[in-house]
Order: sequence, then C-alpha cells, then structure tokens
Amino acid sequence: MADEIRPTFSRERALMRAGHDFVAGVDEVGRGPLAGPVVAAAVVLDAKRLPKSPRDSKMLDRAARDEAFVEITEKAIAISVASASALEIDRLNIRAASLLAMRRALLGLSVTPTAALIDGRDSPDAPCHMTPIISGDALALSIAAASIIAKVTRDRLMTRLDAHCPGYGFAQNAGYGTRTHREALISLGPCAYHRMTFAPVKLRLAGVVEINAEEIVEESVAI
Repeated sequence: MADEIRPTFSRERALMRAGHDFVAGVDEVGRGPLAGPVVAAAVVLDAKRLPKSPRDSKMLDRAARDEAFVEITEKAIAISVASASALEIDRLNIRAASLLAMRRALLGLSVTPTAALIDGRDSPDAPCHMTPIISGDALALSIAAASIIAKVTRDRLMTRLDAHCPGYGFAQNAGYGTRTHREALISLGPCAYHRMTFAPVKLRLAGVVEINAEEIVEESVAI
C-alpha cells in the first residue's frame, strides 16, 4: 500500500551522530508457541548499504521474509542469532528467557555495539546504551531487520524439529497452539521440545484433554 508506514533508519542515525559507531537492532520471536525455543536476533546495519526490504516480519509472507533475509545477511555489518530453550523458558519464565536470548544475541555480535534499539518495553542486561521501543519492528529499520532474521531462523529450526518429533505439525505451525497441534498434543502427549509450564501442555500432563476453542491460534499464524 502506498500509504503504508515503513520502518526508518532515523533513530539509528541520531545515535550515530551522538557518537555511537555501531547501533544494533534487537528483536525476538517465539514468545507465544507451546513448543520450541524463543529466538532473538541482533543486527547492525551499514548506513551506506541499507537493505530496502525490511519491515515488521509479521507484515510479510514467507517468500518475502526469505528474500529480505538474504538481503539483510548480504548487507549488514554484523548479525547474531541466539535462543533460549524450552527448558530455560520453563525454568525462568518466557519474559526472562526472551531477555536472555536478546542478551546472548547482542553479546554474540562480531562488532561491539555501544547502543541498541530493543523491540518492546524491556531491555536485556548488556553493556551498552539501551532504547526499548514499543512496536519497534514497525518503526526502526534495524529492529525490523532483526525481526526477519529471528523469524526466518526460528521457522527453519522448527521445520528441522518436525523431522525429529513428527506428528505435531511443527513445520506448519512453528509450535503455535493451532487446533492441529493441540489435537496432536492430546493424542501423542508432549515431546522434549514442548514448554511444560504453558497451560495447554501443563493441562495435558495433568490428564486434561479438552480443547478450548476460544484459545486456539489460527492455523495460518506461522506461515
């Protein structure tokens, strides 16, 4: 759409003018699924070679995300991807695990950012200036790039997990609680990659096998 609001590089440029040579954008995906890790990405873009395709990953279909993924990886100064496992999510809670994955992504960059733009309200514990931005993946180009890197990486990981744990449809639902996934959870029980503290999995472990239709995620969520 012609009037669509697209993320810009203005926040990054302002930080660079203030003396920050490397500014990272950070985002995570996978807070809501019933299975699999939460995955975070940190991206430092090159102000002289900005990718043209990044938008909030939720606004792009799979083909467009894959195309943007290639462009970002070709043009970015540095990219780091990290995760927190289902076990860590169960041990820490999903908010803390998401921040842990973000911290790992930031610390894994091949350059050292002195400033980072973080999607959301919270910032991870890392040694640089943090700016959390609500809906940052729709506003800041570096965060949008990170959202695409994290989303494509996690979707590919869940496709691989589908081969190890068939029957749940991970390649199609990326671990989200679709009807197909919940029905498989009832018939098969949870696998090693399920988040045991999440309500539908926890209820299944307790012997409850009902599906609450009001809580089911649409089947198309992870496309």
